[in-house]
Amino acid sequence: MRIVFFGTPEFAVPILQRLIDTHEVAAVVSQPDKPKGRGKKVIPTPVKLLGEKYNIPVIQPKSVNESTFKEQMREFAPDIIVLAAFGQLIPEELLRLPRYGFVNVHASLLPKYRGAAPIQRAIIDGESVTGVTIMYMVKELDAGDMILKKPLPIEAGDTYGTLHDKMASLGADAITEAIEMIERGEVRAEKQDDSASSYAHKITKEMGELDFSRNSKELVNLIRGLNPNPGAYTFYKGEKIKVYSAKAEKNGSGRAVGSIIRADKNGIAVKTGSGALIITEIQAANSKKMSVRDYLLGHKIDVGQTLGR
Repeated sequence: MRIVFFGTPEFAVPILQRLIDTHEVAAVVSQPDKPKGRGKKVIPTPVKLLGEKYNIPVIQPKSVNESTFKEQMREFAPDIIVLAAFGQLIPEELLRLPRYGFVNVHASLLPKYRGAAPIQRAIIDGESVTGVTIMYMVKELDAGDMILKKPLPIEAGDTYGTLHDKMASLGADAITEAIEMIERGEVRAEKQDDSASSYAHKITKEMGELDFSRNSKELVNLIRGLNPNPGAYTFYKGEKIKVYSAKAEKNGSGRAVGSIIRADKNGIAVKTGSGALIITEIQAANSKKMSVRDYLLGHKIDVGQTLGR
């Protein structure tokens, strides 16, 4: 198969690597490089770096609607185009270009969690199973007919970071299988049930502020779903503290919501709307990420103090 690959972030890298190993990747299309960090240094996208490693032409259009870009795609004459976490909506003209279709590697079991943040949302919502769907792309977002679905359990200890890596690997397996099915003419595409669809809205930094009036389990899932980025957080005596790991405890106290019940080697116990949240890993201002046990060796946390604004 002669393939053109559309992708941008780390999630797409294992998928592109598998395609490079098994097929002819004629070109890679990625989002334009952007400045990052405090120094605002322009950083190449992860997909761009992999494409350049193999001397594959890399194209970074500001818009996939540009006529010059569309002409480039026609010149590459792909049998199939594969997309994984690219970041722009694709016009119908390009969707119709490859003879075997324009397919998407999507990180959820569609029709659930269409949209930008399916991995994070599955954890935040307390799902026990997620997975990868390979589908034909259509103009409507993540609404195309499904070629195959591969489920994946969400373990109790999974964070966005760990589940992201598992899903990327599963995506590489799934696209390999899907292309083999397409080549053999064995695809029996399944239409999505739009009435069962849900949308995974983009994650924002503001989502990470912990509201201790919520259920403890919900807070644990939020912390897991935002770890490592953008990260959950709260405030202690006006200073922002990032929270990377926590567990739920049924037994709270008579204290007000947000009050620190205890702070010891086992963690910082905070009263919630249902029991307590035991915070076990944090990053204080001007410090590195560490266990609460290690943090308490050099810092004091006052019992009775309230976390939050």
